Amino acid sequence: MNEHILISYDFDGKGGGKEVLDTDVISQKLRDDKLAWIHLDLNHPDTQPWLEKEIAYLDPFIVDSLTAEETRPRITEIDEGALVILRGVNLHENADPTDMISIRLWIDAHRIISVQKRQLKAVQDIQEKIKHGKGPKSAGQFISLLIARLSERMEPILIDLDEQVDNLEEVIMEKADKSLRETVVNIRKQIIMLRRYISPQRDAILQLRGSDLGWLSNEDKRRVQESYNHVTRFVEDLDALRERAQVIKDELINSLSDKLNKNMYTLSVIAAIFMPLGFLTGLLGINVGGIPGGGDENAFWLFSGLLILIVSIQIYIFKKLKWF
Repeated sequence: MNEHILISYDFDGKGGGKEVLDTDVISQKLRDDKLAWIHLDLNHPDTQPWLEKEIAYLDPFIVDSLTAEETRPRITEIDEGALVILRGVNLHENADPTDMISIRLWIDAHRIISVQKRQLKAVQDIQEKIKHGKGPKSAGQFISLLIARLSERMEPILIDLDEQVDNLEEVIMEKADKSLRETVVNIRKQIIMLRRYISPQRDAILQLRGSDLGWLSNEDKRRVQESYNHVTRFVEDLDALRERAQVIKDELINSLSDKLNKNMYTLSVIAAIFMPLGFLTGLLGINVGGIPGGGDENAFWLFSGLLILIVSIQIYIFKKLKWF
C-alpha cells in the first residue's frame, strides 16, 4: 500500500470489509456501486495529487476543501454526496485535548474518502469494528457512527473540566490566592477552545439530520439526532462552565481586592495613630529655646506618658467610630 493511504476497505454490506492494498484496485472500488472507504494522510505529498486524479472530476471545490490548511466543522451537500468536516478531541498522550483534530470526508452512497493530518481515535474505533464484523453497512451508518464516536470521545474531557471548575470553586471559597489566576485563565481558555469547534459541529450535525441525501436512512438520521442531542448538551455545559469560570474569576478578584483593602486600611489606621505622635516629637526636636520641660529631668517621662495617653484616646475614638 502507498504511504499516503492509511486505511482502505471494500465493505461487504454486513458490517465487515476486506482491506484493499493495491492502488489500482482501490481506485476501481471507489467507482463501483459497492461501498468502499479510503483514508488518507494529508501530510504526505502524494495525497493531493491522488485526490485531484481520483475525485477532482466531481467538483474541484471538494479537493480544495479536503486539503485546506484551516477548517471549521461544516457540511456541504453537492449533488448526491456531502463534504463533511468534523473535529475530535486530541486524546494522544501528553496532548492538549482542546487542540481538536480535524477529519475531512467526501461521502456519497458508494464511496467514502477521508483525510487527516493527525491520528484520530474515532477513526481507529471504526476500523476495529470493521475488523470484527461490526462496522457500518452503508454510507449513512458510517457517518452516523463516526459522529457518535467523536461525540462519545468528548464527554470525558468535559467531565474533567467540570471537576476542575468544582475544585477551583472550593479552593477559592476556602482561601483565595493570586497564584490561582493562572489556573482560572487556563480553564477559561480550554472552555473557549472547545466551544469554538463544538458549537459549529452541533450546527453541522443538525444540517445533516435535516438533509435529503438518499443514502441517509431514517434510522441513520435517528442516530445523528441522538448525537446532536449529546453535542447540544456539551455546548450548554461549556456555556455553563464558562459562566462559572467568570464568576470564579470575579470572586477571586473581589477576594484579592478585599485583602488588599484590608491591608491598606490597617496601614492607614497605624499612620493615623502615629501622625500626631510624629508631629509632637518633631515639634519638640527642633532644638530652639523655649521648649517646655527643657530643664526638667522628669520631662521625658512626662512627655512619654502624654504620648501613651494620646494613643489610648485615639484607639478609644477609633473603636467608637468602628474603624477597627
